[in-house]
Amino acid sequence: MDYSSFKYPEQSPRNTYYGDFQMYNNVRQPHYRTILDEAHRLGLYQSGEGRNQIELKDYGSNPYVVNINEATKQNNTYRTALWTGKHLQVTLMSINVGEDIGLEIHPNVDQFLRIEQGRGVVQMGKRKDDLNYVRNVYDDFAIMVPAGTWHNVTNTGNIPLKLYSIYAPPQHPFGTVHVTKAQAMAVE
Repeated sequence: MDYSSFKYPEQSPRNTYYGDFQMYNNVRQPHYRTILDEAHRLGLYQSGEGRNQIELKDYGSNPYVVNINEATKQNNTYRTALWTGKHLQVTLMSINVGEDIGLEIHPNVDQFLRIEQGRGVVQMGKRKDDLNYVRNVYDDFAIMVPAGTWHNVTNTGNIPLKLYSIYAPPQHPFGTVHVTKAQAMAVE
């Protein structure tokens, strides 16, 4: 490997911090942490079935990295806050077959939703009685909802609709967990 193309010493893989040897895997971590230590630090642990399970809780405004696809698919609650910061919030949602999120509007909050599993229909509009923007959504679809827009997402598939939502600024209190839609409606 030719190291002469690196302009600054800190860009060189031959950094004295890691020793004077070539590293062919540039994502290798230093050996002072075990995989188990990292799994616990990231909120992961190995289940009996051998699948990674993610501890679904609100990690607050601490730095956090997660496989959002896996966390979303693992979630079985109507809504669970995964990360609530000062200017942004990530929530996980699971919508049962034939159910919907519920028609809502956030006057001062932009919202991003991403479907990870299932299929549904999204409706949006400027007025509650005129949801003139209607689109079918499936796995990997993203939905952007501008502040002040009425919107709803309905599960039209035959499995739970799994999605995550990003609010800017946060919409729900830190640590929010609504097991069912009825519970969420009663609280809000």
